[in-house]
Amino acid sequence: MDAGYGNDSKLRAGITELGKRYVVGIQPQTLVWKPGKRPSRAPKKGQRDAPDTVSVKTSPSTAGESLDIIQWREGSNEWLSSRFARVRVHVASGHERPSEPTKEWGLIEWPEGEKEPTKYWLSTLPSNIAFRDLVDAAKLRWRIERDYQELKQEVGLGHYEGRGWRGFHHHATMCIAAYGFLVSEERRFPPQDLVPPSGSRNLQFPNVIDPEDPPLRPERHLPNSIATVRRRIIDALVRRLPDAHAVALQRATRAHELVTQ
Repeated sequence: MDAGYGNDSKLRAGITELGKRYVVGIQPQTLVWKPGKRPSRAPKKGQRDAPDTVSVKTSPSTAGESLDIIQWREGSNEWLSSRFARVRVHVASGHERPSEPTKEWGLIEWPEGEKEPTKYWLSTLPSNIAFRDLVDAAKLRWRIERDYQELKQEVGLGHYEGRGWRGFHHHATMCIAAYGFLVSEERRFPPQDLVPPSGSRNLQFPNVIDPEDPPLRPERHLPNSIATVRRRIIDALVRRLPDAHAVALQRATRAHELVTQ
């Protein structure tokens, strides 16, 4: 979750009560207890100067010498990397249970050249998790955002215009099912065999051999992308149902005749 949700301590506590783990973005003003300090009572809401607490922005974990360079995912041209620091912290939250002291990971990202850290996370992932795996989980938010974008652009998640929960729930369920199918189809095409060695940014435009039979997608594209797979399926359906357009036109004409009568 991003910081819009991650700052909600009640939500974080609810996720923990469900037996689930999380990696959530937080604001730099989030309070944690100083090392060795854990009063039985959390600071009052809105109190930012509790003597035994410190914001994650000013915690010892943001010291420059404690930063490690971590690679977490292969990008378009090269591996993505940045500087990170992590530390075990007690969050100073009103929803924390004093009788059950727990620590979680505090993670910060401080890119080279920046005057201060740019991103902060909290995580209840295991204490023995590898540093790279922790960063990879935090950066998984990018994949979620990509899925959401493709859900809206490729399968129509954003086309629902109703106001009722039930209708949207049905619409979203069908979109997610369709997207899941497209993802499973995408996995049938080996991506490493389709992407140029120098990266996807150097993809070539498709060759037009016959103007009467243009390529499936005229723009540069990955042959195993969700958008391409969707067009392949549409093209296959159209070829197998050659009379589909005629049937639709016939039904539309008949409907118009009934209305005019």
